[in-house]
Amino acid sequence: MMLKERRDLYLPEVIWFAVACRVLTLLLQALLNLLIPDHEADAFTPPRLSEPNLCDWLLEWLLGGLSRWDAEHFLFIAEHGYLYEHNYAFFPLYPLSLRAMAEVVLWPLQGVLRLRSRLLLSAVLLNATFSVLASAVLYELGHVVLRCRKLAFLSATLFCLSPANVFMAAAYSESMFALLAFSAMWQLEGRQLWTSGLLFSLAASVRSNGVINAGFIVYSQTKHLAFQLQAGAGCGVKLPQILGRFSSLAASVVLTFAGVSLPFALFQFYAYLRFCEPDSDPEHTVPRPLLQLALEKGYRVAGMNGVKPLWCSWSFPIVYTYIQDTYWNVGFLRYFEPKQIPNFLLAAPVIVLGLWSAWLYTTTNPQLCLTLGFVRRRAEGRKGENSDKPEVGFCCSSVFVYIVHAMALLVFGTLCMHVQVLTRFLGSSTPILYWFSAHLLHNYEPLLLWDEDPSVQNVAPLSGKPKPSISFPGSIRGQVSKNPIVGLLLNWRMCTPLTRCILGYFLSYWLLGLILHCNFLPWT
Repeated sequence: MMLKERRDLYLPEVIWFAVACRVLTLLLQALLNLLIPDHEADAFTPPRLSEPNLCDWLLEWLLGGLSRWDAEHFLFIAEHGYLYEHNYAFFPLYPLSLRAMAEVVLWPLQGVLRLRSRLLLSAVLLNATFSVLASAVLYELGHVVLRCRKLAFLSATLFCLSPANVFMAAAYSESMFALLAFSAMWQLEGRQLWTSGLLFSLAASVRSNGVINAGFIVYSQTKHLAFQLQAGAGCGVKLPQILGRFSSLAASVVLTFAGVSLPFALFQFYAYLRFCEPDSDPEHTVPRPLLQLALEKGYRVAGMNGVKPLWCSWSFPIVYTYIQDTYWNVGFLRYFEPKQIPNFLLAAPVIVLGLWSAWLYTTTNPQLCLTLGFVRRRAEGRKGENSDKPEVGFCCSSVFVYIVHAMALLVFGTLCMHVQVLTRFLGSSTPILYWFSAHLLHNYEPLLLWDEDPSVQNVAPLSGKPKPSISFPGSIRGQVSKNPIVGLLLNWRMCTPLTRCILGYFLSYWLLGLILHCNFLPWT
């Protein structure tokens, strides 16, 4: 009972810290946006169709820094729909949510705020809610996977200070995607396959990389079958039973990919109907200022001049691939140019952390990685039977699939995307960034002395050396201490160089993102 009470104390701490970080983010972006003049960026800036009033100006002054860069696309889509061809690079669930909240929840404000202002306010409120909930879900996911409440607590608090922080607050889809993806992973760990599949499907309607999450369900089902076969090997399982289980697995794999990929497929089909079918969207339905913008910038509008885009004639007419290629020059090794070296340096910390986490995990668990985790490990703790293999913490076997997922995203993002977006790409898609950083702090920072807990080994898993017994300021035996991240920051000079590097990376990107992004300066 005491352990349960102690565990439950962590979640409120995570939530309060997340709320405090959201409030601080909003205050800082308003202040920085006021003090620093905006850069004249060559970005998507559609004209406003209605004259703003005093309340609109006030809201823009307070929250305008969160409507920069791609946020303009999401707000534009929520207000006008998918008008331009390049709008289809942004998936529909997030802008639909903004429109629903602006029209329903914020409907009483329509007399004082125009639609775009209500959409911006909706984005700020929704993202604040999504990011706080995502931190709570990440804590629960970490508790289940890492089997260590304190590592889960550390990783959740690090998520609140994510290097992708500004994108969690601005009118971007990162917060919503993180909440859906982490929730689906958490449900899958509890063998809630249908709930997990639904959440993964919703995540795929927020961001395109959500489709790859189908691999989690496929891996879970395959691993479950492999363990069943191993358990039944000594019981003389017959061939028809084995074939039946494989057939069931194959059907499950097909259904999983179909279900998670369905939002992506439907969205592409919708784009095809708009742009490739005759008279689908005549020009006169487009407001004149927006049509003029399309003519000036070369944006394609559905039905304009009766000319179908090139991608309509493809065997698989996928507008998303066409947009990434034509509008943003996204493709294999296209970003590997000398002039992009600053962007590679900007993404270097997350690349190093990602590769380091994979190297550490594979060198600690070589046999597990070679067998893909499909071979049931012998009971630990028995003399001579893998007693050196930790089943608690970052290097436990249940982390394997998350490492593979993170590496797939890292390799694809480095080779095929604008590399500077890796920070927010990984920061909103995988828990590995936070789990590994928490692992390094937990095992190699002497200032962190946790209360004794049966679920935590008091030995650094790699070195085998006992963790130093140095009192942590603010730690109170028998209850959850004050936030350890805050404690480390207050004792910065006493921290190890590794801790300074990790926290310095998180905090510097947290702050720089607010300074640069909110003033139309390029960032991750």
